[in-house]
Amino acid sequence: MSAIEPELQALRENLHDMLSMVKEQLEKCVEAINARDANIAQQVIDDEKKVNMQELAIDRDCENILALFTPVATDLRSVIAALKIANDLERIGDSAKSLARLLVGDIGKMEYKWISNLQIVAMLEVLVVMLKDMSAALRKGDSGPALKAAKKDEELNKYFKKALKQTTSLILKHPDDGKTILMLMLMVRNLERSGDLTKNIAEDIIFQLEARVIKHKGKGK
Repeated sequence: MSAIEPELQALRENLHDMLSMVKEQLEKCVEAINARDANIAQQVIDDEKKVNMQELAIDRDCENILALFTPVATDLRSVIAALKIANDLERIGDSAKSLARLLVGDIGKMEYKWISNLQIVAMLEVLVVMLKDMSAALRKGDSGPALKAAKKDEELNKYFKKALKQTTSLILKHPDDGKTILMLMLMVRNLERSGDLTKNIAEDIIFQLEARVIKHKGKGK
């Protein structure tokens, strides 16, 4: 075993732990909405500190590996991918926290109905599945689950487009509540963006494992 391998294994474990933390945040958002429980939403907010600390730990791990081992080829790709993945996971966690803050507030039956109209729970559930696939890809060193997850981003894009139309309809029906409806739409936009970030993670995993770049493929034609 090379001297760098234990360091890379520790880095992979820390990255997997961070992914699990963010996935749990999204799962708690689903639970908080379904149970209409602000206490569960508060847990999501509190957990954000752990996610941020984990990102910093991964940054330090990467800095130490680069400084002490000057990795090349596959090892260097692993470090670069870890830095990018940790940053994307932190941003997904931020989206979960923003939604949780809204749920902790004084939200009534009408607001929960709008959450249902905008299919926020369905979007959260797609993200959870995508992150589960990311976890499998990292654990097995297999790009297959990562490719599978990347394709699910299209589902989130479709939900987002439907939500845009639904938002217009809701504002016309409830003009006095336009600010709240737009705030919920912002949450939808954050979740759609989280799908993009998760797709980025899939692309980074594939780059790490196969030295293959799939970003932007099919674009610019």
